[in-house]
Amino acid sequence: MPLSTHVWETPLRVRYAETDAMGIAHHSAYVVWLEAGRVDWMRSIGLSYADLERAGYSLPVVELRVRYVAPSRFDDELVVRTGLSELRSRSARFTYEIVTAEPHPRQLANATTQHICMRAGAVARMPDSLRAAVERTSAGQSAG
Repeated sequence: MPLSTHVWETPLRVRYAETDAMGIAHHSAYVVWLEAGRVDWMRSIGLSYADLERAGYSLPVVELRVRYVAPSRFDDELVVRTGLSELRSRSARFTYEIVTAEPHPRQLANATTQHICMRAGAVARMPDSLRAAVERTSAGQSAG
């Protein structure tokens, strides 16, 4: 799990459209689940990704690594655990763990995404609002 002090859990259920002919969640669905976890993580620290975009920022994925540990199937209840493992002046790395939503969860996948900060089509410094929210959350203050 990440080095950050704040890990957010996003519950989800495997939808039928996310499965293949064998009834197993398709590997591409995991990428969508990671994005859901990342957007929820940002919201949990008091930021809206939509607000960042309205301010002209974007955080495109420049690297994605996923390790598939066990399959998930239609209608399985899952949890995406998301944390920020690195925040640099112009980039960020998120770490994820996808587990079953059970009293004793089983890991189904783990992943990382590397993001670069862009503004007006060029690499830019991370917005102050993101840095401040991360610092506030790491200090144990409420996000809201």
